[in-house]
Amino acid sequence: MPADMSHPLSPQDCLVALMIAVSVSDENIRTAELVKIESDVGNLPIFGNYDADRIKDMAKIVFDLFEQEDGLDALFGLVRANLPERLFETGYALACDVAAADGKTAETELRLLEEIRYELNIDRLHAAAIERGSRVRHMVE
Repeated sequence: MPADMSHPLSPQDCLVALMIAVSVSDENIRTAELVKIESDVGNLPIFGNYDADRIKDMAKIVFDLFEQEDGLDALFGLVRANLPERLFETGYALACDVAAADGKTAETELRLLEEIRYELNIDRLHAAAIERGSRVRHMVE
């Protein structure tokens, strides 16, 4: 756990961390992805009582973890420890939406989504439905 964390992550922190992780996975954080994260945090009921200023804190944690050799494993450990299982599909759906937000999904984003699917034990059929929903919501002409 990063040294600057004075308390465990909230479930909402975990959801934000997953979204940020997908955004930074291709080392190119796109404006559409950032707008999607901020929009979701500002509008979805799961974030109703969430302090949006925590997005910056979560970004720092994700960046710090990604600089470490086993950082992705550490991120998944934090998520599994602090995100209730009933929100695992929510986390996957939000991650898929961030990946689809800019209209193109990089190979590194696809690999990370696959890893999220595995780490959160998302049923393959459910994952396919979630992925399809993300694609159609973010279609361009």
